[in-house]
Amino acid sequence: MASLPSQIVQQFAALSVPEIVAVLLAIAYLLLAIRQNIWCWSCAAISTALYIYLFFSARLYMESLLNLFYFAMALYGWNQWRAGGDRGSALPVSVWSLRVHIVAVVSIALAAMLTGYLLQRYTDAALPFVDSLTTFSAIWATFLVARKVLENWWYWLAIDAASVVIYWLRDLELTSLLFVLYVILIPFGWTSWRRSLVTSAAGAPAT
Repeated sequence: MASLPSQIVQQFAALSVPEIVAVLLAIAYLLLAIRQNIWCWSCAAISTALYIYLFFSARLYMESLLNLFYFAMALYGWNQWRAGGDRGSALPVSVWSLRVHIVAVVSIALAAMLTGYLLQRYTDAALPFVDSLTTFSAIWATFLVARKVLENWWYWLAIDAASVVIYWLRDLELTSLLFVLYVILIPFGWTSWRRSLVTSAAGAPAT
């Protein structure tokens, strides 16, 4: 049995150009998003378009559908970050109430159970329940990113950790390693956005 480093080297040698480009642009997306640079959405649009094809080929149908949503959200996120604040200004970082997140988590769990059952019964989908759970969670987390809600980073920590396992099991080793990098970078993203939130609050006029 080949060692883990050997498996990675072999898989890297067999990579398609679309996956290499998708991975590089996905890394660029996260690094730019941490810095709240609007060009992160351009990288996201191209990367997700490539991943629609890659995940469909791997029979991760919900992940493929998710990336179609990501593509639409890249357009939405660009618009929101550019002029989604008060009076068309740049969108600031914000926080949402615990109640909103509780409702979101319960809704995600129910949707994942239903979709996972349907996929398991009527399709050849791989890991239908886990795939569904990460898909619906990512839909919500992506919306939070587009609205610059600080709590998005906590959702992504759970989603990306699960995705490391999912993609490795489906022989997408480089993409799995990409999500390891995501997990490592998430604390930096949270810290950067938190600092931006505190700075904005300190500079806000008294009411």
